[in-house]
Amino acid sequence: MNYSKDIERCIDYIEANIKENLTAEEIAAVAGYSLYHFCRVFSLCREVTVMEYVRSRKLSLAAVELFSGRSVTDIALDYGFGTPGGFTKAFRKTYGYSPSQYAARMAGYRQDGPEYEIGGYVMNPVFVTKPAFKAAGYGIATNVADSSYTKDIASFWSQYEGENLEDKMYNMLNPPRHGEVGLCVPANGDGNAVYLLGVIVDDFSRVTPDMLTVEVPAAEYAVFTTPPVDGTENGDPDVFVQVIRSTWRYIFEEWFPASGYAFDEDKLDFEFYDERCHSRVDTVMEIYIPVRVQA
Repeated sequence: MNYSKDIERCIDYIEANIKENLTAEEIAAVAGYSLYHFCRVFSLCREVTVMEYVRSRKLSLAAVELFSGRSVTDIALDYGFGTPGGFTKAFRKTYGYSPSQYAARMAGYRQDGPEYEIGGYVMNPVFVTKPAFKAAGYGIATNVADSSYTKDIASFWSQYEGENLEDKMYNMLNPPRHGEVGLCVPANGDGNAVYLLGVIVDDFSRVTPDMLTVEVPAAEYAVFTTPPVDGTENGDPDVFVQVIRSTWRYIFEEWFPASGYAFDEDKLDFEFYDERCHSRVDTVMEIYIPVRVQA
């Protein structure tokens, strides 16, 4: 059974009531599940418990508010942490810095002309080993011939003006989890790369002839999360695209030379978009870069 729509409805409920004292029982009622069944399904779909997810969202949104000039005490109480000390402890455990230290480091993230200047603490990656997986979806033609340097066509979906491919592939493929991948597939007949906007699937049994498929091999990845931007109606939609492109450039032009790692050319890099990039004031996405220790 596919639970993704029920879980997405619960996530929407969490977002709408994030400053309330949410409980697992209350959220389970939104899905219409028993508490035990809901907690099991949520953990399976999101790889964290429901209350860990709620806590992480409170901290993420609180982090954004640190730049508004509000006091740590007001933010802590607003998001239900009880005391400033409890908030600071939880924040430090998640981000590695106190709220004030985090705000000071994020202050270096700024717009500088058409590109965003990105670096420092914001771009410290997390290293993960990810098993092989299958992805299927639709190809978007590009005018980029070299698919090995993905930053040149990063977020190419932003230039696409055709039919709604996201809804179409979810309806057709019914993936077990929500989240889209964007990656380059080998060049097509005209020598240009194709950008695959797809979802992760268990198998290719539901793939239609107009879709593309790719098997992504197991790899060790450096995972970069883009700096948060306002993805609501009040924000500029172009900013998210600019931040993604600037992050790609930072990775290849600044991070790699000083990292001690090399790009693993035998593996595939990809972008990953989940519910964190859907109309939020702290919109982010992830970039997975396959790496190996530099000889």
